[in-house]
Amino acid sequence: MNENMAAIGLRKWTSWSGVVLLFINLILEVTTGSNMDCTAVTDAYSAKGFSRRDVPMTALGGEHLKICHHGSGLTCCTGDMESRLGHLSHLDYNKLAANSTSYLRNTFITRTAKFDEFFTELLEIARRDFHEMFVKTYGLLYQQNSHIFTNLFNDLRNYYKGRNINLLEVLETFFATLLQKMFQLLNAQYVLDQSYLNCVADIMDKLKPFGDVPQKFAIQVKRSFVAARTFVQGLQMGRDVILATGKIEPTKECRKALMKLMYCSYCQGLPRTRPCNNYCLNTMKGCLAYQAELNHEWNNYIDAMLKVADRLEYSFNIESVVDPMDVKISEAIMNLQENSEKIRVQVFQDCGQPRLHVPSDRRKRKAEQKYEGFAHGWQFQPKDAVRPTTAAGTSLDRLVRDIKEKVKMAKDFWINLPYTLCNNDHLAASPANKSSCWNGMKQAKYIPDIMKDGVHNQINNPEVEVDITKSNVLISEQTMLLKIITNKLSNAYHGTDVDYIDMADVLGSGSGSGSGEEEGSGYQENNDDIVFTTATVKTKVVTSPKPTKPSSGTRTQITPVLLLLTVLTVFLHRL
Repeated sequence: MNENMAAIGLRKWTSWSGVVLLFINLILEVTTGSNMDCTAVTDAYSAKGFSRRDVPMTALGGEHLKICHHGSGLTCCTGDMESRLGHLSHLDYNKLAANSTSYLRNTFITRTAKFDEFFTELLEIARRDFHEMFVKTYGLLYQQNSHIFTNLFNDLRNYYKGRNINLLEVLETFFATLLQKMFQLLNAQYVLDQSYLNCVADIMDKLKPFGDVPQKFAIQVKRSFVAARTFVQGLQMGRDVILATGKIEPTKECRKALMKLMYCSYCQGLPRTRPCNNYCLNTMKGCLAYQAELNHEWNNYIDAMLKVADRLEYSFNIESVVDPMDVKISEAIMNLQENSEKIRVQVFQDCGQPRLHVPSDRRKRKAEQKYEGFAHGWQFQPKDAVRPTTAAGTSLDRLVRDIKEKVKMAKDFWINLPYTLCNNDHLAASPANKSSCWNGMKQAKYIPDIMKDGVHNQINNPEVEVDITKSNVLISEQTMLLKIITNKLSNAYHGTDVDYIDMADVLGSGSGSGSGEEEGSGYQENNDDIVFTTATVKTKVVTSPKPTKPSSGTRTQITPVLLLLTVLTVFLHRL
């Protein structure tokens, strides 16, 4: 009997001793954890512009945290601190993303403006040179008919600025009008009404009064102007895509992941430990998944821009067309002068013999003077072979080469953006630092593999939950615009007609531009989710009603020693 009682007592002692040892180990872990030093967190937190008083004097239980909660572990963050740091992570991300795209953004903005300034001024210089040369050469006869040439330059300028004008029709009309006026002046002794002059214009293809100048000139003008206008609109499109994409706000899931990446280390007492590079990459690939969807069409667009740039440098060089316009048109006039008698005979055969004026001696002399002025007044003066530099500060060759160099660097920009961000020392640790970095839970190596690019490859992203069934409205719009301009650039490269892109017609007046989810720069969820908002740095935590818990190290807590004494008392009492 005594032996049985002794055995039962031994079993009770063994059982309770196991329980005590388990509690003692747990308490020792808690006691060790309670030694988490929040001093470094206080310094780092205040350096961000927040009050040092927000940081608890000693580590707290972390069950109140919504993003940086790690089981039953302790933390240096209160709920208010987590909310403020969450908002700060959003601001930091936007700033880093803007800085990472600033070079490309500024490149497209400045080169678009530079090319537009150059081309506009090139046309103005050509118009001014043309006017000065023809005034010097033809004097009053040109000045009395200068509207013919002014209309041509106005049409060319309007085409470049976006008006859908048929350049071949413009040039055909110009040379037909020039023929009518020239024929009238060279045959001033005849009565030539508008009906007769229309007949002259109708048989221009048969007469070929200007030789092959109109045909060659029309092809050169069309190809170079189409290429130049499409190229500058291509630059504008690239600029607009970059600016529009930069307005996409991170999703709710991305913002939570950003907080965990950037500032949950503060809550673990590791404010100086930067995120592991691979951890950063997975977070950014998830946050920038939609932007990565642009990459394929973006690369097609870049390739098309480079091809048109090659054309502008060589076969479709706009300078080689615009600068010598005065010489080419004067050459056409010379051809007409040299063949004026042959042309007159042919016109009289096809349009009939006009009746002669019965002029006074004074009118006769004036008509003869007009003829002499056009027949013998032209003297060819070769222009300087060196291409001019406009006030834009460059020639076309140098400008296009500069743009090509910058545009080439933009290939694969959207899939390289996560790497650009994570290679920033302010955001993540060096790729060489594999273990002494923040992996989202503690200072240790980051284990998961790096995700591939694009939305569908984020289905197993361990850091950011991405809904692969949803598309982003703004990204879809930009993808469509890139396809449209790439097709236009391809047509320009082949020398075919290209209509100007009216953005209002393409996108429509009611198209949206958002992330495909909520609008605005913040988000708000009900119940226990943390609230981010850009309205103020001081954000709040919205929670369901719960019993009041201590939120600072200055309040009374159940200490590990008190817990140990309680357990031992119960144990001795049961014995």
